[in-house]
Amino acid sequence: MLNYDLSPFYRSTVGFDRLLSMLDKAVGAEQSVPSYPPYNIERTGENAYRITLAVAGFGENELTVESRDNTLTIRGSKESAAKDEKRDVIYQGIAARAFERRFQLAEHVVVTGAVSENGLLHIDLVREVPEAQKPRVIAINGGKTVEPKTVETTKQAA
Repeated sequence: MLNYDLSPFYRSTVGFDRLLSMLDKAVGAEQSVPSYPPYNIERTGENAYRITLAVAGFGENELTVESRDNTLTIRGSKESAAKDEKRDVIYQGIAARAFERRFQLAEHVVVTGAVSENGLLHIDLVREVPEAQKPRVIAINGGKTVEPKTVETTKQAA
């Protein structure tokens, strides 16, 4: 039996979670550990999502969040300052490397905001389906046949 790892799709898509959950159940795949920086994708409402990235050590001016063509791109780059040269670091366990993380967004998923607090970057997303594409209820007549009405014309005397 073949095992398919669908975790790359989970890590880079938002809004396709129902489809991916069905595929996961079908093939029995398990999610693997994500790479740097670690992040979570959570559902906060029926049509609302939140991506949280652990960006410890990055300031707001060192992070960039960009949404273009159904792709959300988060970049982080540390500014190399002259004061770093003066420091004598014995052990460096806090990663300060630049990163770029991309997420593919489903149709009609838009970014509504981003907040950086306590070393975490929170990005809120909402699925906004246009009214024309929302399901609509069609009334069903109760089995009665409607008799067509005829229009009678009268002849006028000339």
